[in-house]
Amino acid sequence: MFNLLRKKPGILAARLVVRARPSWQDRFAIATIGCVFLAAFGWVMYEIGRHEALEQQDDFEQSERPDDAHEEQPSYSFNPSACRQTKKQKLCGEIGDLTQQLQINTTSNQNLTVQVKTLASENDQLKEKLAFLQHLLSGNNKTGISVYQFSLKETQTSGIYRYALTLLQGEEKKGYFKGNLRFQVQLLQNGHSKTIPLIGKHSKQDFPVNFKSLHRFEESFKVPPNAVVESIQVQIFKNGESKALLTEIAKPAS
Repeated sequence: MFNLLRKKPGILAARLVVRARPSWQDRFAIATIGCVFLAAFGWVMYEIGRHEALEQQDDFEQSERPDDAHEEQPSYSFNPSACRQTKKQKLCGEIGDLTQQLQINTTSNQNLTVQVKTLASENDQLKEKLAFLQHLLSGNNKTGISVYQFSLKETQTSGIYRYALTLLQGEEKKGYFKGNLRFQVQLLQNGHSKTIPLIGKHSKQDFPVNFKSLHRFEESFKVPPNAVVESIQVQIFKNGESKALLTEIAKPAS
């Protein structure tokens, strides 16, 4: 009985739990993976932010760009694309406008120059006609044949010259004047002066004329490339006479 009532000694300490702790190698590996993950996450966020900033900048530049910036521009003396890269859109637009205005002014000046030359030529023709009428009205040429105009000029084709002769007969001469014209060209070739007669139809030097009051004669001739025309001479002969009535010389117009 005594033995039964005796309490058995018990262990009052808490239970011991044995847990496995990771080694330092495992801790280092986990820390490395975490750093890599954080670095990758940060790089992704940086790229996203950079792209958004570039898109916002492009939208801002397009909003400030003039409406006609997308239209096809004519060829200027500067490169609009290179100018836009400087991000000074307003200045580029002003330069383009000034360049276009300069081209317009240049074209206008060229057109004005052509018009002035045309008007000058017409003015010379009017002066010539006026002088001709004054000559007719004055009655200075009552006795015979006179040379009103004799000119020589080089054409736009090199080596080809054109000459014009205008003859008048006085009012007292009621009949027709019948005669011939003879032309001689004085030219300089290879340092030597030469006189060459002009040949008309049928390989003759005589150019027949038959008129009452007014006669205009206009022809052209060609010289060698290395020759320079100095002057042209005309002689007027009456039929049946060997002595020239008149002799006139004309030099190339400058």
